[in-house]
Amino acid sequence: MSDNKRAGDSVPVSSTTDDGASTSPVSRTLHFLRILVLGPPRDPLSPQTRQHITLIAFLAWVGLGADGLSSSCYGPEESFRALLPRTDPALFLALATALTVFIISVAYNQVIELFPSGGGGYKVATRLLGRHVGLVSGSALVVDYMLTIAISIAAGVDALLSFLPHSWGVHGLEIKILLLVALLVLNLRGVKESIRILLPLFLGFVFTHAFLIVYGVGRHAQHLGGVLRNSLGQFSAMSHDLGWIGAMAIILRAYALGGGTYTGIEAVSNSVNLLKEPRVHTGKWTMFYMALSLSFTAGGIILLYLLWNVRPVAGETLNAVVFSAILSNWHFAGMNAGHTVMVVTMLLEAALLFVAANTGYLGGPAVLANMAVDHWLPHRFSQLSDRLVTKNGILLMGVAALIVLLATSGRVDLLVVLYSINVFLTFTLTLLGLCVYWWRHRSTEPGWRWRLPLSLLGLAVTASILVVTLMEKFDQGGWVTTLVTGSLIGLCLLVSRHYDMVHRQLESLDEVLTSLPAPASPVVAPRLAEGEPAAVFFVSSYRGIGIHTLLNSQRLFPGRFKNFVFLTVGEVDTAGFKEDETIEQLQQNADEQMTSYVNFCNAHGLAATGYVGFGTDPVEVALKLADRTLQRFPGSVFFAGTLVFRRENWLTRLLHNYTALAIQRKLHLRGSPLVIMPMLVESRSPGSAAIRPRAPTDVVTPNAGGQRPEGH
Repeated sequence: MSDNKRAGDSVPVSSTTDDGASTSPVSRTLHFLRILVLGPPRDPLSPQTRQHITLIAFLAWVGLGADGLSSSCYGPEESFRALLPRTDPALFLALATALTVFIISVAYNQVIELFPSGGGGYKVATRLLGRHVGLVSGSALVVDYMLTIAISIAAGVDALLSFLPHSWGVHGLEIKILLLVALLVLNLRGVKESIRILLPLFLGFVFTHAFLIVYGVGRHAQHLGGVLRNSLGQFSAMSHDLGWIGAMAIILRAYALGGGTYTGIEAVSNSVNLLKEPRVHTGKWTMFYMALSLSFTAGGIILLYLLWNVRPVAGETLNAVVFSAILSNWHFAGMNAGHTVMVVTMLLEAALLFVAANTGYLGGPAVLANMAVDHWLPHRFSQLSDRLVTKNGILLMGVAALIVLLATSGRVDLLVVLYSINVFLTFTLTLLGLCVYWWRHRSTEPGWRWRLPLSLLGLAVTASILVVTLMEKFDQGGWVTTLVTGSLIGLCLLVSRHYDMVHRQLESLDEVLTSLPAPASPVVAPRLAEGEPAAVFFVSSYRGIGIHTLLNSQRLFPGRFKNFVFLTVGEVDTAGFKEDETIEQLQQNADEQMTSYVNFCNAHGLAATGYVGFGTDPVEVALKLADRTLQRFPGSVFFAGTLVFRRENWLTRLLHNYTALAIQRKLHLRGSPLVIMPMLVESRSPGSAAIRPRAPTDVVTPNAGGQRPEGH
């Protein structure tokens, strides 16, 4: 079929490249090291790719559940310390902790059912409570995951230092920073790769801690009755001295300050899109594994504290103290086997905390990507790297966690406070959203009669912990979390306002240029002149800025070109990679947009064709399409439209990708010209703006900023 009878060609060009294959020895060496450290690139259009990176329930438990399970290393300790010196009522904390874990987990199963594409608390708040409530929840989650990385690494190193010589303590901060960077690089390789490497550490923690809890309780099982009597007796004495309200307030305070125990439960619902199909089924099993392991471990550790009468020891965690007591009489062949087992246990405890830090690198970028798709954050946070990870989000989370570690000197007691507030803010908003949903759908959802009370119970628990933690710890660091989260919310509002302004002006331009009338009589499009130069346009959607670029090229070069070629890059980002149907829709939309440009040219008597490419890196895909075009139409001139701002500042540079300039630079290095047609965005009055096409004389300017071709 001839090209004048078809719209164009769909070319599934991947953004993966082999830059080291034909360049200098230095470049080949750097390319080899990049592959060695980050792993090979992947084709986002291959069905095998998605099968490779999605997780079964067991691996999801490791990758996403480690955050929750690791909180048993510090959450129970905070609760127990809050009761000192009267610790007998901690038995009630053990029971309440196990019950609370299951209540929150079952509630979050509902989130998985309602939002099987992921997003968790952010999506629940956005869809059920409103866009701005969703912003609060999303901002809290972002700060939460940033703190997940910081607190997990800090607590892990502290666990290591519990049995190392005290002289090592002076290097604690340096060790924490080194581990943070190592996990960052590991996550840039991909989701499943990082989990597989950390899997043995996770399983080692589960087996050793389960054994020590069962063994420790078993050795002092004869004291269980006494612990129960002492707990009831001391609570009765507290009630007599302080009244029922005072006694309950003390226990509630300890329960709330141990709220870090429940952190991480939301990770599964936030990242359902990473799970194997059927996602809801996989997500529920993952949540069950997490709830069972966390409730058993956290509740069991508090019980061990009571049975073994643990008291704080300087320089050691309470876990280290109780495990040392349990293993103190272990000897084998004249050697202190208990010490060896103790060292292995604490090493695995530290290792699990590092695995938990990995959850922050998984969940945090996912939330950033969802917020970027909703225009709360720069769009670049939804872009995937050629390893199909949200590289920009991973880097941001790593840098933010590094700043937190430096600012707090890695103090776990302070980080727990900062951490818990945002976790329970998100919990509270999510459960409030579920309550609203079941109430609104009580006439259509048969299970609302038990789901609504369950959501209300979870809401009461999480809201109580949030209020107590804020009141108790606000002046001890809680104000920092409030300030940081509030600042992020303010930044997101500023970003959204900018995107909305640009979007409105682009729509007004579209109304004018995309509705240009076709000739009154049908025009037969001329055939393409093979081997002759073409005017080649990088376009995305069928919009006014693309038509403006086409018309201006004819004014600049009247009668110069007989061929017109449109290159459309379908960028596969986090929104497009969630399922195979979305990829197919992306391909169909890209073909339709390119066809609209070709039909516009044909209707006006211009010979046109087009090519479509797909990948995660729009620049690399665009260059491959350009190479294909030059083979068929040598000597072609490339054109792209972009937005420029009269008052360009750090915000416009952050929010708009300079893809057009990046393509221009690389094409110039290859000896091919690319002309950028700027569209000026200028303010008319406060809060309003207009987009005005620049004159052809303004085509090439050194400061012409923009995003990708066409300004998006």
